[in-house]
Amino acid sequence: MPFSVDAARILAEPLVMAFFQDTTGDWRSERRYYTLSSGETQEVVSQIRIQFLEAGSPQLVQLAELHDLDPQKPLICGTSVTWESDYVGTGKKPVVGSTVFGVRGTTLYRDRGFATAKPVTAHYLFRDNRTMQLKTEYNGSSFEEEIKLIGQRYRTRQTVISRAGEEIMIGQYLETRC
Repeated sequence: MPFSVDAARILAEPLVMAFFQDTTGDWRSERRYYTLSSGETQEVVSQIRIQFLEAGSPQLVQLAELHDLDPQKPLICGTSVTWESDYVGTGKKPVVGSTVFGVRGTTLYRDRGFATAKPVTAHYLFRDNRTMQLKTEYNGSSFEEEIKLIGQRYRTRQTVISRAGEEIMIGQYLETRC
């Protein structure tokens, strides 16, 4: 029997709070993107810093405003993520960036998407208390992601990017807490 929207929210919110708190810290991310049509592979190494955000933090208030959310129903928590990424073997300068995530119910709000600087939303669920699954859609693309915490020191991520119902890219990540 499916859960009601309220039951899903009640179950999801404590899980996402604990999950975000468990991901706080500095991480080294080693990832590989596979472009399926060409077989091309791109390796990226990033230094990531994740900070937990409490309800009412200025970043979450600003994020809620970006999404035109009712101020009477605040985001329950979130994270601030900053990174510096080096695209291996390309000669490109490192890329520096940041994003803010906030949650309410089973919706994850972001100040920007993977492939856009505009605010986006994702729906999330937990396969278990250590594995978060996200689905984000915008600009004709779909991003399905799974983030799995492994002990206290590791996490894996996998992202499948699709356009027009066809998978076009897969990203696989191994991240180690520094």
